Amino acid sequence: MCRIRDFVVLKSSVIRLKHVFLLVPFLAGLLFWFCLPGELFETPYCTVILDRNGELLGASIAEDGQWRFPPREELPEKFVRAVTLYEDRHFFRHPGVDLLAVGRAAVDNFRSRKIASGASTLTMQVIRLSRNRRARTVPEKIREMILALRLELSSSKDEILALYAAHAPFGGNVVGLEAASWRYFSRSPEQLTWAESAMLAVLPNSPSLVFPGKKENQLLAKRNRLLDKLRRYGVIDGLTCSLAKAEPLPSAPHPLPMLAPHLLYRIRQDRQAPRKEAGGVSGSPGAERARFRTSLDGALQNRVNEIVLRHHGRLAANGIHNAAALVLDVDTGQALAYVGNIPDLRDRTHGNHVDVITAQRSTGSILKPLLYAAMLDSGEMLPRELVPDIPTRIGSFMPQNFTRTYRGAVAAREALARSMNVPAVRMLQAYGVDRFYDLLKSMGMTSLHRPASGYGLTLILGGAEGTLWDITGIYAGLARTVNLFFQDETERASPYGRPRYLLSAGEAAARPAVPMPGPGAAWATLEAMLEVSRPDEEGAWRNFTSSQRIAWKTGTSYGLRDGWAVGVTPRYAVGVWAGNADGEGRSGLTGIATAAPVLFEIFGLLDYSGWFEMPEADMAEVDVCAHSGHLAGPYCNETARMHVPLAGLKARSCPYCRPVQCDASLQWRVHGSCERIGSMRRVNRFVLPPAWEWFYRRNHSDYQPLPPYRSDCMESFPEGGSASLSLIYPRGNGEIYVPVELDGTRGRTVFEAAHRNPDLRIYWHLDEEFLGTTRDIHQIALDPEPGPHTLTLVDENGERLVETFRVLAVENKN
Repeated sequence: MCRIRDFVVLKSSVIRLKHVFLLVPFLAGLLFWFCLPGELFETPYCTVILDRNGELLGASIAEDGQWRFPPREELPEKFVRAVTLYEDRHFFRHPGVDLLAVGRAAVDNFRSRKIASGASTLTMQVIRLSRNRRARTVPEKIREMILALRLELSSSKDEILALYAAHAPFGGNVVGLEAASWRYFSRSPEQLTWAESAMLAVLPNSPSLVFPGKKENQLLAKRNRLLDKLRRYGVIDGLTCSLAKAEPLPSAPHPLPMLAPHLLYRIRQDRQAPRKEAGGVSGSPGAERARFRTSLDGALQNRVNEIVLRHHGRLAANGIHNAAALVLDVDTGQALAYVGNIPDLRDRTHGNHVDVITAQRSTGSILKPLLYAAMLDSGEMLPRELVPDIPTRIGSFMPQNFTRTYRGAVAAREALARSMNVPAVRMLQAYGVDRFYDLLKSMGMTSLHRPASGYGLTLILGGAEGTLWDITGIYAGLARTVNLFFQDETERASPYGRPRYLLSAGEAAARPAVPMPGPGAAWATLEAMLEVSRPDEEGAWRNFTSSQRIAWKTGTSYGLRDGWAVGVTPRYAVGVWAGNADGEGRSGLTGIATAAPVLFEIFGLLDYSGWFEMPEADMAEVDVCAHSGHLAGPYCNETARMHVPLAGLKARSCPYCRPVQCDASLQWRVHGSCERIGSMRRVNRFVLPPAWEWFYRRNHSDYQPLPPYRSDCMESFPEGGSASLSLIYPRGNGEIYVPVELDGTRGRTVFEAAHRNPDLRIYWHLDEEFLGTTRDIHQIALDPEPGPHTLTLVDENGERLVETFRVLAVENKN
């Protein structure tokens, strides 16, 4: 029984031991598989930006102060042949460890009684680099072998070579092949010669002792020995070897290209690209987040840099130290050139490092075309419709034109071309500040942080801040609206979105669609922007002759702090800003004098693609009054045919052409109370309101005012109203303040009136008390007491105008 029991115990022990033996290889295999870190390298990389063709635009140094580019998936053949022949001739045949080299190294080390050879393969060197180049000991070497075998199981030879090329030291603070290629030779690795590839292949062997500028004779000898070895192995021929050995070594590191420094900084600060989960280079976390392929055209970027830098010399003479330029592709919204400021970052005294493209600056008049397009699109205005241009006071806000003059009334498209402020404010008042505010935000203006009431009517004159990025993008969207009208339904349905600077399908899909005015309104707006003419600055305008048809607009902020110019063609949108980053204003800092010359020179670099086709299906041909620009009414004697957006069909007909009753001689106006019906003659006349007419006649000698009323007809004219008199300020039933002077005394407020016949005198009465007489220029300074008042005006013909107003009390803060 004892023997049987002992046999059973022995058998069970054998089974348990067998299980242990089976478990040990499993645990060892499991340990081997998971011995490699999930992220082999945790080193920071340079942020690298490329143009649309893959050419280097610039790079920023990594966080640890090293020039270390992210790993590349492909390496140039010359470097691969050179480095494998120099470092690891059997690299493509061994599994990560070269047993023959290990045996040979063991023998050599035993004979020399020291470590004379390490037998490290390129795979083992990658492991050593990832472990921060720990001390060379036997246990450490064994770890490197194990990890190298494991790395070979999960990575291809090309991926391992890419890791080596990205993390090998090349002297000083230069790490990796690509950084070394640019720092030492100012070109990409693909453009290196055999001599340059050989030098970079031998450099990581002892980068702290031998590199360009230090012990160059040793470096030259090592390079030439490798070139001879390449010749012996048939990689290069004798002539190539001789020519390569004749090439000199680089003397010292070169600066990297810096064609778009402000975009580089913007990407570093504002972009967090998602980590690539699969398909990238093994062991290189952050590589996809550090290399960005932008939409920029490298050649165009370089030329625009040169233009901005050249004009900077001219502007700096007037104390204007900063400028920016942006070129967008209209159809895609992609940035083709991005010059965020003067491309000379060495001078930081004037804020050249500030990216003005994203900076919020006062918009000046640059938003006026957008209001014009919005009103055309809603049918609230026609292109030639007259808009008042007279002295205007709305509360404490009194806009003025750049010329400090008034034209009485001006066609809307002419007001846009001349960038007139008073008509723009009148238009915004009619359209509504809230509506325009909402439209700007929906079109992509991201800098409106206050409510609409916080801007008020100053929104159209630079009361808000905008960025060159947003504004140029909005103008590009306006042009694309016209382009899309002629494309098929599939293309037309694609959203425009906001501008972008990366070539990324994911980013394009994520951009929200941006609503724009219809194609008819957009086309009419671009047509109006063709007719830019500024008689007050005719000398500057002559400099901008161009064979291209360009829709463009300038803007100048209050205090001469910002000069804007934006232009569009069917293919391109260009935005330019000039000024001082610190907001200092300068005499002559206007959009047309500072930004427009840069704009037109940039357009000279771009291909010309003709002009926009008129979207006839979104337009209607109508008769408009030749005088007022409104839809022709029944009393308009002269009309003209023109195309207007479809919404213009619901615009109101002409309110200024009306029938007038005259006597038989047509010299006097009459009415039924003073003339027999049979003797009256009705004529149709173009008649503006008196306040408009007074200024309008100065600029239109062909304007015919209404004939005066016959004296006997004045006796029966309705009391309190006038057909010839108009009060410009204060407005009827309005509220005004009488200013207080600096010494605390009450000041005076200028009251102003207009008369159809400037030769007639006007007699002024306040609260039935006679004040005085005016002729030609009807202005009088008054200081009425707080409270309600009645102002009565009487001309020489007896016409009367009666208006009431209230003077508000001003608190004395002293």
